[in-house]
Amino acid sequence: MMKVVSISLGSSKRDHYVETTFLGEKFIIERRGTDGDMDAAINLIKELDGKVDAFGLGGADLYIFAGKRRYTIKDAAKIARAAQKTPIVDGSGLKNTLERRVINHLHHDAGIKFNDKKTLMVCAVDRFGMAEAIHQLGGQTVYGDLIFGLGIPVPLNSLKALNRVARIIAPVVCRMPFKYLYPTGSKQEQANNNNKFANYYDEADIIAGDFHYIKKYLPGHIEGKIIITNTVTVDDVAELKKRGAKLLVTTTPELNGRSFGTNVMEAVMVALTSKRLQDINTEDYERVLTEMNFLPRIEYFD
Repeated sequence: MMKVVSISLGSSKRDHYVETTFLGEKFIIERRGTDGDMDAAINLIKELDGKVDAFGLGGADLYIFAGKRRYTIKDAAKIARAAQKTPIVDGSGLKNTLERRVINHLHHDAGIKFNDKKTLMVCAVDRFGMAEAIHQLGGQTVYGDLIFGLGIPVPLNSLKALNRVARIIAPVVCRMPFKYLYPTGSKQEQANNNNKFANYYDEADIIAGDFHYIKKYLPGHIEGKIIITNTVTVDDVAELKKRGAKLLVTTTPELNGRSFGTNVMEAVMVALTSKRLQDINTEDYERVLTEMNFLPRIEYFD
């Protein structure tokens, strides 16, 4: 039986365990949060290194992307270096392949048209595949990277603008402590109690991107909104229903009531390829995705 463990800087209250089968292989999949403690994450990776088939790095992006440029986040790289024997992935490979496929599936096969809707992409540099796919389908998109990532109330209205800003600030941002860039530990459990930035949600038909960024400033009322995200728990789904969301799409499938993050599912795919991490390419991900027939979770609340 293969084993995949996601080591996350997120809250341990979101931990999950499941046994399942992919392509005839039995898997144990486990998510273990360290409540924002980087040293605990590093020590846990060292403890399990060589004893599991693949690691997912959760609650932290190893890379962010803009156009064809890739930027490495210093704190995440420090954690990843603790894995000397077992491959470790942050989900960026799946974000660039699976999430493109999901957007096209929704548009062409599931009746969710992007060219006649306004999308709020809460952070595009960590999901550039999704952002680019929506753009290619003619979607009108507001990119909230400065708003949701740095708290700067400046929307970006084109991928060109996003790329220009990323080239300027990414080298600096990637050297900042990760806790200033992304909710970690108990911050992932804190409910939004104000309507700061609510106007950006109000003006959108679709709210897309990392769920913790979506949740960060989520208004009390989001009637009729389509949410495209992943890594939602049963409690998260209940909260979206309570606030009036129309539809939830998770880019990764539901497993025992939980959609795991892309880092977990990419780790599964790495284990299935039986290749060294440096030898895996986009074609490998596309092949395994086709064989697994990955389909998004689509749940209407009406």
